[in-house]
Amino acid sequence: MAKYLVTGGAGFIGSHLAKALAAAGHEVVVLDNLSTGRRANLDDATGRLELVEGSITDLDTVERCCRGVDCVFHQAALPSVPRSVADPIASDETNVGGTLRVFWGAHRQGVRRVVYAASSSVYGNTEELPKHEGMPQRPLSPYAVNKCVGEMYGAVFNNLYGLGTVGLRYFNVFGPFQDPQSQYAAVVPKFITSFLREEAPVIHGDGEQSRDFTFVANVVEANIAACGAPDAAGGRSYNIALGGRISVTDLCLKIRALVGAQVMPRYDTARAGDVKHSQADVTLAREQLGYVGTVDLDEGLRRTVEWYRARAASSGQGS
Repeated sequence: MAKYLVTGGAGFIGSHLAKALAAAGHEVVVLDNLSTGRRANLDDATGRLELVEGSITDLDTVERCCRGVDCVFHQAALPSVPRSVADPIASDETNVGGTLRVFWGAHRQGVRRVVYAASSSVYGNTEELPKHEGMPQRPLSPYAVNKCVGEMYGAVFNNLYGLGTVGLRYFNVFGPFQDPQSQYAAVVPKFITSFLREEAPVIHGDGEQSRDFTFVANVVEANIAACGAPDAAGGRSYNIALGGRISVTDLCLKIRALVGAQVMPRYDTARAGDVKHSQADVTLAREQLGYVGTVDLDEGLRRTVEWYRARAASSGQGS
């Protein structure tokens, strides 16, 4: 049994990870300021789990939470490309300043490794597909810049300070507990909840943009694999996805069929800072981390639709 810290552990991805670690019998500390995370996301947690309400931008709080910890899973962020376009200062303060404090606090407390959430947004718009880790970073938004800087700090802390760091470049993660009500919500929960209400979901742009949508269980698997990977895996980032891609329109129609809805999506203007196509080459993660990605897109969508349908039924909404 080990002790772990999950920053942002009351959020979408972080709560899945924290609960998986706790269910395995580990001691888990969650640090979350609850700005986007929710206590309710941890209600069904098992094992030993402590929630500390605080911010990654407060170094004292970070250091206190890092005491006695073997590995930090750094999931906390101010997410969303559109949010960063609207308020780049706030994004930088959390995503860059907060990440630096997590690395520094972990180093000062003798933590062995930090596995941190990077992002596929660092690649920007490149014609080459699938995207591989050797490609140049071409960020198109402040959020993507934040993630680029986080990776550079990760490499420096690995190589200069000896803090083992592993970055995971997530590609469009979806699954239960993702908030569909946020202004910046991802498309999967928005599509599902709209179809459950027989309301037409909105697709921004022409719908031909494509993504490597990745079920959250695969991301949890990747984090745990990265924690246990050899020291040689540190100091760099790895793509975490399934290695496929689907257009947003086709994804929307898949969800429509799973829900059994009658309405069709409607189209609106494209969003600033969005990339056109995204697909991951996950070879390096498989070779260096032992990542597999066991839940495919169709199964992930089925599980996710079931979860939102049950939630809608319990609240008296939807079909």
